[in-house]
Amino acid sequence: MPAPEARRVVLAGLLFLLSGASALVYQVSWQRILALHSGAGLYSVAMIVAAFMAGLGLGSHLGGSLSARMEARPALRLFALIELGIGVFGALSPLLYYDWLYPLASRLPSPSLGGGLAHLLALLPPTLLMGMSLPLLVRAMLHDVSTAGRTIGTLYGINMLGAALGAFAAPWLLIPRGGIPGAVLVAAAGNLLAGLGALALARTPGADPAAMAATPEAGSEDCAAHPFGLWLSLYALSGFVALSLEILWFRLVDVAVKSTAFTFGTVLAIYLLGSAAGCLLALRFVDRLRRPLATFLFCQCAILLLSGLSVVALVQLPPETPVYSWLVEYWGTYRFFRFGHVNDLVPVVHLYVALPLFLFALPTVLMGFAFPVLQRAVHDEVRTSGRKVGALQAANIAGCVAGSLLVGLAALRWLGTAETLRLLTLAGLAFAAVGFRYEGRRFALAALALVAMSVALPGREELWRRLHGQTQPEQRALFEEDATGVVALAARNPVRFRLSVNGKGNSWLPFGGVHTVLGALPAVVHPAPRQVAVIGLGSGDTAWAAGCRRETRSVSVFEISSPQPRILRRIAGQENMPELAAFLADPRVALRLEDGRRALEASGEAYDAIETDAIWPESAGSGNLYSLEFFRTCARRLRAGGLMCTWAPTPRVRATFREVFPHVLETEGGVILIGSRYPLQLDVPAWEARLQAVAPYLGDLRARTVGERLRTLTPAVGPIDILPNRDLFPRDEFAR
Repeated sequence: MPAPEARRVVLAGLLFLLSGASALVYQVSWQRILALHSGAGLYSVAMIVAAFMAGLGLGSHLGGSLSARMEARPALRLFALIELGIGVFGALSPLLYYDWLYPLASRLPSPSLGGGLAHLLALLPPTLLMGMSLPLLVRAMLHDVSTAGRTIGTLYGINMLGAALGAFAAPWLLIPRGGIPGAVLVAAAGNLLAGLGALALARTPGADPAAMAATPEAGSEDCAAHPFGLWLSLYALSGFVALSLEILWFRLVDVAVKSTAFTFGTVLAIYLLGSAAGCLLALRFVDRLRRPLATFLFCQCAILLLSGLSVVALVQLPPETPVYSWLVEYWGTYRFFRFGHVNDLVPVVHLYVALPLFLFALPTVLMGFAFPVLQRAVHDEVRTSGRKVGALQAANIAGCVAGSLLVGLAALRWLGTAETLRLLTLAGLAFAAVGFRYEGRRFALAALALVAMSVALPGREELWRRLHGQTQPEQRALFEEDATGVVALAARNPVRFRLSVNGKGNSWLPFGGVHTVLGALPAVVHPAPRQVAVIGLGSGDTAWAAGCRRETRSVSVFEISSPQPRILRRIAGQENMPELAAFLADPRVALRLEDGRRALEASGEAYDAIETDAIWPESAGSGNLYSLEFFRTCARRLRAGGLMCTWAPTPRVRATFREVFPHVLETEGGVILIGSRYPLQLDVPAWEARLQAVAPYLGDLRARTVGERLRTLTPAVGPIDILPNRDLFPRDEFAR
């Protein structure tokens, strides 16, 4: 490639880096907003990712078709206009997705076909434009088909590098400092710069496409040897494997780090960084490859083998192994690392650098390496280069969509993480079979290795025991898993169990402590709480205590993690826990497996008391339950004289709560709040009389604990001069 054209490709790549960074800032930010539409959890993630990818695939196909009818400079100008259009849409996206669409979409059931279609329609305009960009840029920059692998690989690799930077910057830098509106404005600025830069680049002197088209074009040997349809099928299967693995890696890392707001962006960033590194590494070799098909197929087999090997090692490594021993100890504790509140780089390095790199650095490098190899194999004409890139990307993204939906909505539900990985490893036999057909017997070894790896992979209990710090066979533990989460009950002593949700300590069995207080306190303060709603099941402690009054006719418990009721029924059948057994058998209790916030917004039901089970503000998605908008929703669902009770472990939660409720009682220095839109009378004698009546239900020790908090309830006074948590700026969740 002549030096001037090489410089143009690099400049175009830098513009594409900005485009990639902006796209991932949007994805992380929009994921956050759209999760409000369909509820938190992996179901929502899978549907949103599938919708995002579907738009990219349609755009790739459309961009490829357009590029085949365009010359280089017009294609570059269209690329510039697309970037400008994405930037304008991105700047307006909080208004469109939150202010306008959210009140409408939150009424749709989730998961449902209607909810998935709503996500697709919402994301289609910007993702269609994003998908068109690569085929058009390829048409603008590729002038010699013999350099197709290197040119397209350069553009794609730099774009992936930008995407990794955007995925990292969104949760770690942009959202903590400017909220989602600030983050998308930065992304929009990136698109605008890319668009303006592309317009300027289109005006600079470059190669004459007509002259270049007149020169003989030398494509890859594989272009004639293997039909383009074969490559489309292989790249579609490659996309299925890649997205399926991404979901499984997210599940593993989410449990291992104990589910924080930084997990999603970090997994994406390292995944994309590995792909970018592999793509750029391949540029040194791609033009010299003689058998691109064999190289591509070996990469796909190796991706699955290395993915399985890392999981086997994660489970089988001795617990005392350096670095790994820190992780095992962390997994076995109730605590989790609270970013922003503890200034210690050791947990950051262990949890967000070492662990993800160990799990999927090498597989993602191979994913990226395979891309230029693929491009080296299929191109034989400059004019059709954009169309082929678009068709390949569309096929790959179709596989990604299938992987997101099948794994996120079906396989994790019915099989779990371990068995899904096992089946995915066996799916790699398709690559080995094609290799055997076209490249000979050496792929028989790859097939045997994949079968052996599928046998060596750990089972569900073995995997989750290790990721919950259970290193001894005699340690008792129960596990339940589906697409909504991983729930564990681990024995801490002969009679006490720790309940964990996605790795993080959630509550304890038997009942007692702050969860009992959160349930019983408002039940005793309210004169007659007939209808009660509890957001979050946990161990059942809060909801059980909320039903302590005889006047209570119904307790609606909203829980998004469906394994929790199952695991509570299992432990109730195995251990002597009379309160838990009574709670599960209580006809007044209705367990509703749905996002509690969405349920309150979509329903017209009103309650005498609404209570939220304790959740750390730094937990992933906790901002949805500590925001000004959520508290306002709860206030609208309270009957006359109704109460809301929440755990408020930070000054910001207290300030947010008090901005909504004009009348607030607090105890423990404001850590537990009871609020109402109506005046609250301090009537300790009446409260104690009600507590005495429910003491047989609670038990003497728990009743005494509630009584101590009851007698210290005082009106919350004095201003709290601090900005509140908002849906689009969950400051506490991002430690700001």
